[in-house]
Amino acid sequence: MTFFVNNLMNFKSLKYSEFLIFLMDYQSLQEKAMKISPAIRYATITDLNGRVKSSGHKKGVKNLLTAKESLKSLKTSANIWKARNEISRKIGKGKYALAEYDKIKRIVMPLDDAHLLYLTTSARADHSKIISKATKLKLK
Repeated sequence: MTFFVNNLMNFKSLKYSEFLIFLMDYQSLQEKAMKISPAIRYATITDLNGRVKSSGHKKGVKNLLTAKESLKSLKTSANIWKARNEISRKIGKGKYALAEYDKIKRIVMPLDDAHLLYLTTSARADHSKIISKATKLKLK
């Protein structure tokens, strides 16, 4: 419910029916991302300020971070992506960022100029295959 209320505030200038279309696009894309590989634990779509548009996790997967830590991680990833964009005119647009930890891998990539896809996978996931498939996902 919190997700809905927070995002309703982001879209307060839209008609309710337009808001539902945006919400369905985010949710549909997030669900497609989850289906890329059984190794994906968590998929979230955020804007470039780290505000969650849609999020979900694999059934039976234990969250390793608290909700507060997850939100902080999302905002940090968004801020780092914005910093990458500041130098993109010199080195080109970023395609994805991969961080490997002992317990998980985290992949962050742009969906368009205003949104990011944030995935976490098992530590043993074949991230190359996941990235290859995920880069084909785009918001409508």
